[in-house]
Amino acid sequence: MKLRTRVCKKHSIKNSEAPEEDSRKSTNYPLSCVDWSSNEDIYFVSDDHQIFKWSDVSRDSVEVAKLPDDFVPTDLHWLLLGGRSSGGGKGSDTLLISSNDGRFVILNKSARVERSISAHGAAISSGRWSPDGAGLLTAGEDGVIKIWSRSGMLRSTVVQNEEAIRCARWAPNSTSIVFCQGGHISIKPLAANSKLIRWRAHDGLVLSLSWSTQSNIIASGGEDFRFKIWDAQGANLFTSAAEEYAITSVAFNPEKDYLLVGTFNLLKLCHSNGWSYNSARFTTPSVGSFFSLSWSADGTQVACGTSTGQLIVAYAIEQQLISRNLKATSKSRKSIALKDIATGTQDVLDFPQRVVNFGLGYGHLVVATTHQVHIYNEKYINTPIIIDGRNDTRVIEVSKKYFMILDASSIWVYTYTGRLHLNPRYPGSQAQIPLLTWRSLSLGLDVLAIRDNSDPTLLHLFDLIPGASRQYDPHSLRAKQQLAEIAACRAGTAEDQFVAFIDANRELFVSETRNLSGERTDEIYKIGTQLIAIMWASETNILVGVHDSCYSIWYCPGEGAADPTIIALTTITLDTAEFGKHITIESFEDAVVTFRCAGALLPVNVNMYCEVLHRALLEGQWQQALKICRMGQHASLWATLAAVATRKHQLQISEEAYSAALQIDKVSYLQHLKTLTPSSAEQMAENSLMLGRMLEAETILLHGKKIEQAVGLSLRMHNWRRALEIAQKHKADHPDLMPRVIQERRKYLKALQREEWDPLYLPHVIKEEADNTSE
Repeated sequence: MKLRTRVCKKHSIKNSEAPEEDSRKSTNYPLSCVDWSSNEDIYFVSDDHQIFKWSDVSRDSVEVAKLPDDFVPTDLHWLLLGGRSSGGGKGSDTLLISSNDGRFVILNKSARVERSISAHGAAISSGRWSPDGAGLLTAGEDGVIKIWSRSGMLRSTVVQNEEAIRCARWAPNSTSIVFCQGGHISIKPLAANSKLIRWRAHDGLVLSLSWSTQSNIIASGGEDFRFKIWDAQGANLFTSAAEEYAITSVAFNPEKDYLLVGTFNLLKLCHSNGWSYNSARFTTPSVGSFFSLSWSADGTQVACGTSTGQLIVAYAIEQQLISRNLKATSKSRKSIALKDIATGTQDVLDFPQRVVNFGLGYGHLVVATTHQVHIYNEKYINTPIIIDGRNDTRVIEVSKKYFMILDASSIWVYTYTGRLHLNPRYPGSQAQIPLLTWRSLSLGLDVLAIRDNSDPTLLHLFDLIPGASRQYDPHSLRAKQQLAEIAACRAGTAEDQFVAFIDANRELFVSETRNLSGERTDEIYKIGTQLIAIMWASETNILVGVHDSCYSIWYCPGEGAADPTIIALTTITLDTAEFGKHITIESFEDAVVTFRCAGALLPVNVNMYCEVLHRALLEGQWQQALKICRMGQHASLWATLAAVATRKHQLQISEEAYSAALQIDKVSYLQHLKTLTPSSAEQMAENSLMLGRMLEAETILLHGKKIEQAVGLSLRMHNWRRALEIAQKHKADHPDLMPRVIQERRKYLKALQREEWDPLYLPHVIKEEADNTSE
């Protein structure tokens, strides 16, 4: 990937303080106030007090307003109402400009000053709207940070000391503020009674900060010639090599994992892990230090203000996606090269509008321009299907049957024929759309998973099967901790759909999107710890995850999730010391996992026998699956076959597989299952119970109207409350169940030599004692 830059305007202005006879000379003021008002328009202002707008359409700049002569701007930030930064609010867009005399002004879209407020006793170094659009912060050289309402009313003073604040930025969720003083960086949570986090970050002054909306990490640049990356607790994740000059600006891309770093005459495009994609050096003419970097809302362009007063616009090219035999590379702002690696043929696709995003997979290329979506089939590359009216596409995700688009207004799921399949909505979804990222969404084979932004512990699951009720009534799954990353499986059958997620504690969980009977399920199983990233295979239900210094492959994460023994047998963990640090998962297609480390692609093969076994199981070829296991003779193969066969009620095959995996207890249990009536509710429930799926077993018995057996199951599991609940619910048809539950509870307490303590059982004990007394 490379940066292509263009110097848009030499900002030469007249020095108003020069003597009259020298007024014909022009000087260059530093350009430190630059921001996008839309994806085509840039506003910038310098010490000449004039606000200019540069248009990408006309390629020229015009003056739109003039500030007072005593107002010297230090920062500029647009609040784009109705766009990403505002949380979907209504109203006209608003511009915030701060000055070196402690004032800030709020202007409307037509550049008319609505409020002018004296906020600080010294220069304001940062003035920033919050990501949710509810307010703004001002940080000054008087060591004070204040939070204001959107209309300019003071809400609170969150930081107050004597050391000057050089830069301040909001957290992506608007609940914290990061700021720098001297060589230190501090994070101030806005919650009541929360403690300030402060650490020594650079050897010299910290000059710039940026907080990523994608990865929740912080970048800093300092006078020690280095840029560094930190997590939200202040732990160092990356430290760059020393550059030739101080790092004057850093900026994370709002939509992708890119970090742009600016220093003297140099722009560097990096991955959010720190390694560099490409550098753009400016020598003739010299542009000086980059004081301001501002990405456009769609993340495709960046505006840069320099110390010599130049406005530079850059955009990333040679972005590359690879899927099997296809490789798509962006050649310019309006063209993409699609190459078939197998045949060596290449087609250059030109578009009438600027390319905003593109996705590749399953034999299709989906390209989003500013107002259209183009769908290419690799077999019919010259006849794309075009969808009109899709503006500002932020995320494209492709799956086997559908592809998903997240734009500025909603989420859309299309078939590859261009037909709209689903426009999912859930409570509060419209307000959350601008704050969603690609980490909040996952498109599976037949399910769409969306993390709720207002409650990050909540996951909404939409059915994509035509006619399914959950297309417009999603099933909500609640985790114990906030969700950091989600992934819906991309293969399987309609009954074998799973979703995996990593929570805030970096623990990995798996849940079914529906069980074999098609019912909703809320069961969540933990299968891993200390995970950074996960990805499902493209054609099988195999999962790969990256830890700090190793990676793991789960060959049976779905069917075996409820059984720790099966998970242990089917999980392989390998060291990544030879790869290096900061590994990410690029793709997982067929049996090849591709990792990326420091820019290099590192393909790794998973167990080929497991890949072939999964494909055989998807097609129901049980005898073929047995042959594969006998040929491979590996415990993970047999355990995978055993878990899938048990779930599908293939008891004979399951018994052989468990026996080969040396699971003798399960073999004995299977022999007991064979004594039950084949395919009966009792046998199917016991089968589910063996896999550890107690809720599924109970559901099978209740649907089969086996009430006595359902109560007996709860009693066997010592689930006393559930046993009492079922008995009370069905006491009209089964009056003997209540006495049985009470009697079993009494035996249990007698064995423990304890009195009754459960408030649900106490009324029954009191009633029984009263009856005995009356007799």
